[in-house]
Amino acid sequence: MWEVAKRPRVLEAIVADTEQLRFPMASEPKTGSLLRLLAASKPCARVLEIGTGTGISAAWLLEGMDDASTLVSIDNDAQCQEVARKHLGNNPRVTFICQEGEEFLKSVQSQRFEVVFADSWPGKFSALELALKVVAKGGYYIIDDLLPQTNWPAGHAPRVSQLVSELERQQSFVSLKLEWASGLMVLVRVR
Repeated sequence: MWEVAKRPRVLEAIVADTEQLRFPMASEPKTGSLLRLLAASKPCARVLEIGTGTGISAAWLLEGMDDASTLVSIDNDAQCQEVARKHLGNNPRVTFICQEGEEFLKSVQSQRFEVVFADSWPGKFSALELALKVVAKGGYYIIDDLLPQTNWPAGHAPRVSQLVSELERQQSFVSLKLEWASGLMVLVRVR
């Protein structure tokens, strides 16, 4: 199996701090490589990450974004987000906001983003319609962790199946399921 060769320079330091925090939900390099690719395909983009974690995915998104693009990254865990701020906060293209995801999504319903990575419960398992509404025409909505994970709570598998089915029924999007990394789904808004 191929490995992801080129990684963001700052990634190693973020991963070390992530391991020190014992944060178990970090995105893997294969997910990051797809995020980088999708961000690179949207020049002058507004990018939204729901679920900063420690900034691993943000590092990949920033790596793909051009200089005119911006990233807003939301998380409700200040301690985890502090790792991202430490390593990425000096980049003028990124803004970190410590807030509940659903609350943030409600506040930006009139805005549109070319890339939305929903890596938390809000925007994926709750407030899904709010997250989908902010995706610009031609923009991407991306989720991961769709293949069985060791850290899933009991009874979570049926929720994942329901989510995938709901996303496949979206009339305004074209979707693709990928058995890549932790299991990904990418949607593109067509109307």
